[in-house]
Amino acid sequence: MSLLRQVLDVHVGQPTSDGAGVRLIRVFGGPGVERFDPFLMLDEFGSVNPNDYIAGFPPHPHRGFETVTYMLEGRMRHEDHMGNVGLLGSGGVQWMTAARGVIHSEMPEQEEGAMRGFQLWLNLPAKSKLGDAAYDDIQPERIPRLVTPGGVTVIAIAGEFDDGQTQLAGAVRRPDTEPLYLDLHLPAGAAVSPKVPDGHRALLYVYEGQAQVEGQPQAIEAGRLARLSEQGELRLSSANGCRLLLIAGKPLNEPIVQYGPFVMNSREEIEQAVRDFHANRLTA
Repeated sequence: MSLLRQVLDVHVGQPTSDGAGVRLIRVFGGPGVERFDPFLMLDEFGSVNPNDYIAGFPPHPHRGFETVTYMLEGRMRHEDHMGNVGLLGSGGVQWMTAARGVIHSEMPEQEEGAMRGFQLWLNLPAKSKLGDAAYDDIQPERIPRLVTPGGVTVIAIAGEFDDGQTQLAGAVRRPDTEPLYLDLHLPAGAAVSPKVPDGHRALLYVYEGQAQVEGQPQAIEAGRLARLSEQGELRLSSANGCRLLLIAGKPLNEPIVQYGPFVMNSREEIEQAVRDFHANRLTA
């Protein structure tokens, strides 16, 4: 029999606010984040009430990691100290490597309607934390997608989808953490077995419907994140249909020290980041 990936634990996101008061769900992040290495945080935002998002995220700093913003619905404008301006619309992704330092803003370009999506924080290895910052505005037409013979829609943001029959390279590849980021839409009764390299941390976040991980007694409900074991085959199905994110990456196994928007490997590096920010040297 094949070894199957197991559900180690299931997490329920907590309501919070960030930026200038944007309401969101923090799926994971904060104390104990080492369990999700190389990932640091996942936020889900979604509302049709403009009061929940209109204040946006005015200029703020980052150092030591990457941010990945995936928009399902809505329009958000990015501007940063490097002169980049990007409009993130429905189906688009913004991949920002903060590295040594970025100061940017993310502001809604709408006053009504739905604003819905996710922001993932992906750690950088110690050797890259003080490297050059970078930004990529990935429009929907650049993000590969396909429908498997079994009817599953695959949107490949990063890494590669491979179910043994069909392969699809994602829009982004990154060294060191080797992230896999897939948006999977399973119609009722569908199944899919995406390959995840042994040793990589794998996370499932169901954002609509229910998903079943083969070998587990209970389905994963919408709004739940499952952390999976690091070995074996992953087999997913859904009785009534679901939409989920499959996120996986190679753990860095390095110390994680976080202070707000700065993520480094030691307290001393965090203190230096704070000093650099206050002295306007963060991005120098």
